[in-house]
Amino acid sequence: MVLKNQWITVVFAWLSVVGFSQSKKTILPKTYVAAKTTTPITIDGEDTDASWSKVDWTGLFEDIENGIKPKYDTKVKMLWDETNFYILAKIDEPHVWANLKQRDTIIFYNNDFEVFIDPDSDTFNYYELEINALNTAWDLFLTKPYRENDIVVLNDWDITGLKSAVKIHGTINNPNDTDEGWILEIAIPWAAYQKSYNEDNVPKDRFWRVNFSRVNWQHSIVNGKYERKKDAKGKFLPEYNWVWSPQGVINMHEPEKWGYVYFSSKEGKDTFKIPQDEKIKWELYNLYRAQKEYYKKNKVWAKSLVNLTKEPISVDDKILKPVFENHSAGYNISIRSPFSNKTLIIKEDGRFIEK
Repeated sequence: MVLKNQWITVVFAWLSVVGFSQSKKTILPKTYVAAKTTTPITIDGEDTDASWSKVDWTGLFEDIENGIKPKYDTKVKMLWDETNFYILAKIDEPHVWANLKQRDTIIFYNNDFEVFIDPDSDTFNYYELEINALNTAWDLFLTKPYRENDIVVLNDWDITGLKSAVKIHGTINNPNDTDEGWILEIAIPWAAYQKSYNEDNVPKDRFWRVNFSRVNWQHSIVNGKYERKKDAKGKFLPEYNWVWSPQGVINMHEPEKWGYVYFSSKEGKDTFKIPQDEKIKWELYNLYRAQKEYYKKNKVWAKSLVNLTKEPISVDDKILKPVFENHSAGYNISIRSPFSNKTLIIKEDGRFIEK
């Protein structure tokens, strides 16, 4: 098991490679309507439960940065009931391998499947789960995205009651044949995300911000075993990151770009449209990124919109009027929504507040 300080060092070394960069591309998050299942789901790595046959797959995963179709297909189905959030992932892979067997080791050093969840869509206090083809899990809780220097990562946090199972279509860790891939089935109890005792946090007819990532490494076969491939200087080649909802940058830790999963209680098919206030939040995060760049160049926060953008800001043809409030610890930028009349606020650390 990796000690906490060692793990933090490894993660930040990895982030120094992928960077804290912010995408300048327009990101349109994907959406999915998760149906409610009325029959129990058996977590066995199979997709044979009748409930799975009634719901659609997501679109195929795309490259995290540029949205290009990856070499191998990945797709997901989602369901829910009053107890669990259910996830079924189908991962095509001609060489299924894994060697990490200890829980809470750095699972993305193997090919893996990753789940990211932000229940209240404020980009703080979110959750990550990684699982490899041996069904080894790494679950952690993050108080802030990695871009904030005072992040606190709780690596010893566990998803109490987590159930997961893997079904290999082929033979794992056998380089002498070609596999079809693997199926991962997960049940995450809502109770694992409760912030207080007996909180009713089941998102019935509400959305959560969610994204999924697949890490895939080029490999070598050394002494009959799979290993991550190295270049001529002995350095590991970079991994591929294939995701459900592309980020526009090689960084999963920008929760404001994750997809929207709406948990419908409606019988039959339901639809979901991203709320207009969410689009206002996207604009606030654009201003937040511009503020970051401004501070980097000028060592002070901008006090006026003209310092950050030359164009009017609008959502669905409604002109927005950001209000700047500078203070000793940083700043707030607020916008009164013309759609809900709520005040939407972003702080200097990227946290979103709604009043």
